[in-house]
Amino acid sequence: MTEQTVSIRRDDGSIDWADTLARLDRVLRIRTTPIGMKLFETVEEMAAIPRIRRPEAIHTADQIVSMASRLSWTVGITGDDLVGAQCQAVLGLGGQDDDWYSGRHMAGVWFETEDDASTHQHAMHVVPTGQYAAMAVSPLSTGRLDPPDICMIYATPGQMIILVNGLQWSGYRKLDWGCVGESACADSWGRALTTGEPSVSIPCYAERRYGGVMDDELLIALRPGHLLQAIEGMEALARNGLRYPIPPYGIQTDARAGLGASY
Repeated sequence: MTEQTVSIRRDDGSIDWADTLARLDRVLRIRTTPIGMKLFETVEEMAAIPRIRRPEAIHTADQIVSMASRLSWTVGITGDDLVGAQCQAVLGLGGQDDDWYSGRHMAGVWFETEDDASTHQHAMHVVPTGQYAAMAVSPLSTGRLDPPDICMIYATPGQMIILVNGLQWSGYRKLDWGCVGESACADSWGRALTTGEPSVSIPCYAERRYGGVMDDELLIALRPGHLLQAIEGMEALARNGLRYPIPPYGIQTDARAGLGASY
């Protein structure tokens, strides 16, 4: 079993969400509601969030996330509200036992052999079990998670590269991500919660089938402080004429004039 630590709960300072989201909209024109996610050590803490909804049916974690991002709901869950160990494990709300790590439930379906499936399970970023009992998601605009552990933004590839460019404007470093394939929530909210690093994913089959993620959407999960950093960077890039939407230059046009201004 791969040892992983939880790197959430860093102090990113007080955030004016109304101003932050207005600035985000100006630079990216996001069409899906930006949301936050927070883990809770007790169910009571989660249940105390104002106007929180509790599911009456069994769902995937992808559905719960999309209730916030597509319906603008504030929703709280425990592991018992999730359809199985695969969803529970990423959030540290269940799974992660020998049976889960064996991958036998995915062998012959998503992976050719049980060894392949087990390797996949061990490759996933998951919040360790035992510390958290509940999770909630909510639109960032509500301020109800005060603050969220991570923010999540669905964006097109064009929007996503501008957002990443914003993260890299100051204090540049190469950003590396992986792709576990199915269960890609481990690449987004699982990785962001366990490492504290901005994490971009290609949403998987389940996220699109059950969570309603659009065909052209990617997902980034990042701490509130990283979101502010990205917005500041995108605003600086916009002042240099590097903004979204990216206007096509023309595939048969002499490129020297445009490149001379940008590079």
